[in-house]
Amino acid sequence: MKKIILISSLLIFHVTSFAQQTVVAASKATVLTPAKPEAAGFSAERLQRIDENINQWMEDGRLNGGVALIIRNGKIVYHKAFGFDDPEKTKPIRTDNIYRIASQTKAVTSAAIMMLYEEGKFLLDDPVSRYIPEFAKQQVLDKFNPADTTYTTVPAKSEVTIRQLLTHTSGISYPQIGTKEANAIYAKAHLMAGIGVDNSRSLAADVKTIAKLPLMHQPGEKFTYGFNTDILGYLVEYFSGMSLDVFFRKRIFEPLGMNDTYFYLPAAKHSRLVNLYVEKDKQLEKPGAMVDFNGEINTDYPKMQNTYYSGGGGLSSTAKDYAVFLQMLLNGGTYNGKRLLSRHTVRLMTMNQIGDVSRGANKFGLGFGITTEKGSSLLPTPEGVYEWGGAFATTYWADPKEKLIGIFYRQLWRSTFGETANKFKVLVYSALND
Repeated sequence: MKKIILISSLLIFHVTSFAQQTVVAASKATVLTPAKPEAAGFSAERLQRIDENINQWMEDGRLNGGVALIIRNGKIVYHKAFGFDDPEKTKPIRTDNIYRIASQTKAVTSAAIMMLYEEGKFLLDDPVSRYIPEFAKQQVLDKFNPADTTYTTVPAKSEVTIRQLLTHTSGISYPQIGTKEANAIYAKAHLMAGIGVDNSRSLAADVKTIAKLPLMHQPGEKFTYGFNTDILGYLVEYFSGMSLDVFFRKRIFEPLGMNDTYFYLPAAKHSRLVNLYVEKDKQLEKPGAMVDFNGEINTDYPKMQNTYYSGGGGLSSTAKDYAVFLQMLLNGGTYNGKRLLSRHTVRLMTMNQIGDVSRGANKFGLGFGITTEKGSSLLPTPEGVYEWGGAFATTYWADPKEKLIGIFYRQLWRSTFGETANKFKVLVYSALND
């Protein structure tokens, strides 16, 4: 009998030990590490096509350079820099260069608000007015006179909710890059998209101004890309008692080791910020200090000393840093032993949250565009991929089925060469070899 108990105890010990080793091994496997393409199911020969195409795009004048990064199963199989950061071609672009990622900030802000959701601070269908009273009794645009930008309104049928902010179905649009009605109404209210805003402005004041302006449609009826995530950034500050900058640093960037992601860069990292190029007559030019963003912005805004934190577009980062953030999501909310979100919260964020509301072939989750079965017929990205990009030609996607991350960073404004991002996707998926 004692012999049986001893054997059973040893068996339990070995099984437990094996399970613990497996957990540790799995944890280590989710930290991004370089690997040969073949080890992650890629063809090295086919990946070479990416080099050939990017070099051709530079030769054609479509871009001055950029960074491409591919990760599968936590393995970095492709991470290369191309081209030069100056017209004289004396300063090669490096893989650790920092890019203005603009609307890629939205995913980080969405993750931040969902972290607070997990702490019981609110429910997704809470009205925003519960926390920002100015959002009570909102009005919806009815008739608009472009001659003098006057308008009439009707009452909103329901209150804007936090879920609608996350899905861009609130009816709140953007200044500068929104509808013509929104551009005019927001301009009259002296609102700007949150890029390059100086210290004379306050996020809290801007959010309360937005609340008093008409919605572009009834809440929940349409997808309208807009100020929604800046308002979520303000709610992060409200619920956490921290500035958005501090919350990102303490709760997301430091735990994940994202040491090159900032609203405003420290002076020691200014030299790593790439230049922004503007397309003019199908030629790329390095602009001066200011660029027309339907209203001028300072192209060096990441080097400013500022306290205006735009949750919708203010961050700058490296491809590697942002890949770590995406890997955390692919891992179900954890990275390198640090859990930021539960796997069920990640599931909520990366599924269709807009129902039958139209957004072309695809849908939208809580902070991400979501590829549908119909959308997967247009490009090789399969159903369930979540993705977005930034106004200055940065793009990313995360593929839960293939456990794959793709990032392609350029730094262009008003470029007509947007097709290169889709061609990059084709090149990545055609290099899979398993």
